[in-house]
Amino acid sequence: MIIQLEKDISHDQKKKLQEKLETINYKGNEVNTQFGDYIVAVGKKEFDIRSIGTMQGIRDIHRVSDPYKLVSKKWKVNDSIIDLGDGVKIGTGHFPIMAGPCSIESEEQIESTIQHLVDNGIKIMRGGVYKPRSSPYAFRGLGMDGLKKWYQQAKAAGLKIITEVMMVEQIQEMADYIDIFQVGARNSQNFNLLDALGEVDKPVLLKRGISGTIDELLQASEYIFSNGNEKIMLCERGIRSYEKAYRNCFDINAIAILKEKTHLPIISDPSHGIGVRKFVEPVALASIMGGADGIIMEVHQTPEKAFSDGQQTLSYQQAEKTYAKIRKTYALREEFKRM
Repeated sequence: MIIQLEKDISHDQKKKLQEKLETINYKGNEVNTQFGDYIVAVGKKEFDIRSIGTMQGIRDIHRVSDPYKLVSKKWKVNDSIIDLGDGVKIGTGHFPIMAGPCSIESEEQIESTIQHLVDNGIKIMRGGVYKPRSSPYAFRGLGMDGLKKWYQQAKAAGLKIITEVMMVEQIQEMADYIDIFQVGARNSQNFNLLDALGEVDKPVLLKRGISGTIDELLQASEYIFSNGNEKIMLCERGIRSYEKAYRNCFDINAIAILKEKTHLPIISDPSHGIGVRKFVEPVALASIMGGADGIIMEVHQTPEKAFSDGQQTLSYQQAEKTYAKIRKTYALREEFKRM
């Protein structure tokens, strides 16, 4: 059960509410976010919710049977929209493309990528400055020095930045230089990190774990919301399977199911989803028809020379053609919805 509180609810009104919950054996957990104040009440006893809904200081009350309550669509019918400022929004009715290299490698690469994105009307640049790599000997990013240089150039060009955070200790030092924190697949159930990201007023893109279920992804996002941050996006990036013909098994089913289960925006990552350059475009287009609210993809001036994930990265020329097809496919999907 989710109880939405009035902004001006008094201490006494809140105390009476908690006492009422105790009488019906419900545990009330208070959640305060950028956009609202809630009591998430957990219990098993059936009761007439009007007995609480009519109390003073209560804005609304909703029965939510899902274990992930705050991110559930059962109480928030209208999909969430994340506003990054400067006219850049993510969610239903908006379809951003986020593009850039797997790793930020140099100032020259940053400048080249920004020019490519600006020329193609892309407003959000992706890239990694801290990279979780399977091998300890692989390139692991330029760290904060690289992020600061990237930020200066991106800000001058009017671009937003999304990059991966790997540890709680990195959050505060990164916060002033990024627009979206990305939580990678390997950290999708790092609950200490998710708790900490719930305490900052920055959007978070949470990727599905390598072997994670849909419910586990939703439960992970609940950690962020319940700690105070409603600005969450979920990302389908493929899961591990027994198939060897491609990197991951991209789960288009998950996009459709997530759109049914949650009000959060759903982002598609076809680059990691299939991991084979020539197939990134068709997977991206298929995910749009599956219901995705945006695309995040890897591009590089010369993918063959990329420090990481070159095999799944599009060249600028390939990416330009893909952007055009993505936009046409999204427009077609929206037309179908109106039929």
